[in-house]
Amino acid sequence: MSRFLLVLAMASTLFGQAVSDAERQRFEEIKARHDAGQRVSAEEQQFAQRILQRMNQQQAAARNQDWAKAHPPRSSTGLVALPALGTGRYQGEEGGLYPGGKNTPPPEYLAKGLALAKQIVPLNREGRPDAGGRIVLLSIGMSNTTQEFSAFQKLAAGTPGLNPKVTLVDGAQSGQTAAITANAASNFWKVVGERLSEGGVSTAQVEAVWLKQANAQPSTPFPEHARKLEADIVATLRNLHDRFPNLKLCYLSSRIYGGYAVTPLNPEPYAYEGGFAVKWAIADEIAGKLKDVPWIAWGPYLWADGAPAWTRDDVGADGTHPSDAGRRKVAEKLMAFFQSDPTTKGWFLK
Repeated sequence: MSRFLLVLAMASTLFGQAVSDAERQRFEEIKARHDAGQRVSAEEQQFAQRILQRMNQQQAAARNQDWAKAHPPRSSTGLVALPALGTGRYQGEEGGLYPGGKNTPPPEYLAKGLALAKQIVPLNREGRPDAGGRIVLLSIGMSNTTQEFSAFQKLAAGTPGLNPKVTLVDGAQSGQTAAITANAASNFWKVVGERLSEGGVSTAQVEAVWLKQANAQPSTPFPEHARKLEADIVATLRNLHDRFPNLKLCYLSSRIYGGYAVTPLNPEPYAYEGGFAVKWAIADEIAGKLKDVPWIAWGPYLWADGAPAWTRDDVGADGTHPSDAGRRKVAEKLMAFFQSDPTTKGWFLK
């Protein structure tokens, strides 16, 4: 079905008061002529598409308003962050970032990461070691990820002591959720390649990734939605493995606090529960259950139960995306992680 036919098919249920009586009448006239098999001009098609967009926006705003009334913002959920939960349980699932309720990886698994970290050296565009080459740290994820990594890039530009051979490339993109990056054929990956080229580097020079993902408007109960996110994260990791032949290390983070959300995009408890998707994926890799994925581990764990760690000022108008202050917080957590983690400081610092 063409886009214009979709406009006509949806028209009867999408009218709203933001559309004037005159616009509604004209739309109905266009629809009637189309239904009668008469010619509809390109200008009329464009008009119908504009009306549909406005009606969609109005309906979304009305739904969000209703949702916000039923789910007022809150500065605390009472949930316990995974590192603090430890061997305690949330709906039957053990806490901690790693198996056994621990917050550090098992020694033998960490040893694998350390061995791979020692292999990270500047590479030329063909992926061969070259003192004049680059080490690319790439971000992968959705809107929050690109906003936060962009702040990290700015912070890194003014931070002394970093390895000048490291190039930070923001591959994350607005609206590109885990369900999309899980698809190897999605346009997301084409854009990642374009951004690498714009940064003067190649896919063969990508050696480390920061991955932060979520899915839009989760609605199923825990653990169902988290298991779906886990599957999408694993599929995304496989895409990374297939696209970047020299990728050695991948660090995962989950969402920031979502209790201030005024839309159902990714509120609590879904923001919190998404951390389990990351935990489970890493646990499966440690157990040897995953194939064709890079070595993965937790990057900074960003969730905390609201204030004072995350205040209303740390998020934007929708309560979901970080404000400038929130982006700076994440950037600082990323900087502290890459400067101190035993698998990163050897190549991230001078």
